[in-house]
Amino acid sequence: MSVGIGFRKDFADEFLNSNIITPDFIEVAPENWIGIGGRWKKTFQNVLTQYPLYAHGLSLSIGSPDPLDFNFLKDIKLFLDTYNPVLYSDHLCYSQCDNAHLYDLLPIPFTEEAIQHVAERIRIVQDVLERKIAIELISYYTPIAPQMREVDFINRIIQEGQCSLLLDVNNIYVNAFNHQYDAKKFLDELRLDDIAYIHIAGHERVADDLIIDTHGQAIIDPVYDLLAYALEKMTYDVPVLLERDFNIPALQDLQNELNEIKNIKQKIALRKQQKQILTA
Repeated sequence: MSVGIGFRKDFADEFLNSNIITPDFIEVAPENWIGIGGRWKKTFQNVLTQYPLYAHGLSLSIGSPDPLDFNFLKDIKLFLDTYNPVLYSDHLCYSQCDNAHLYDLLPIPFTEEAIQHVAERIRIVQDVLERKIAIELISYYTPIAPQMREVDFINRIIQEGQCSLLLDVNNIYVNAFNHQYDAKKFLDELRLDDIAYIHIAGHERVADDLIIDTHGQAIIDPVYDLLAYALEKMTYDVPVLLERDFNIPALQDLQNELNEIKNIKQKIALRKQQKQILTA
């Protein structure tokens, strides 16, 4: 029933010096902690004595036309070898082109050529890091030259890249709303058995026909419902992480969201147990 939260410097002191919030694990972006020293290094080492770590990157740019940055991968490998997270993940996107960092997570064209390009790069990254990684499906606002459905594109990437999937249920909700497809049908067709863990977050509706994935608001009921739908379909228990990147509320509010996620997981686990008893 593992439920975690992204560990942020914004609330590090209160997090460590109180018992207001009690996640089962934490997640950080390695880029924010690589090479850090002094007080923050001690803080990070302290929190790792108390919580298992998941590492969720921002800069792999797995879909970029640029060559892989092996110096960056060397830094990532050192971080992973030093802190031994349960899993390292990044995004199915690109954020670097012509040696320029774009500071955004941009979508990859849903094409056969892109599948072969990205899958090969994932396999190389896994060889360099000497571990299996997970790739997160992103929210996007304009599809780029699609030649196939998004769900087929993602499934092929996971299969041919021989990696795991990080399922972000809020991203699915946002994409389904913005691009007018059925989020539950999308989940029905996704390779759920390859999911390593799940993200859930809030978003902002900025127009009647547009939602922006912000990670800066509370989770709404339809996203909780989509999480429950995904968990109901899965054959095993997976960790779920609450993301909150800015507009950080009181820690008690974050704990309330963690409690809601855990309640959903517990109810589904109980229903599955009851079904097993009835069919035994």
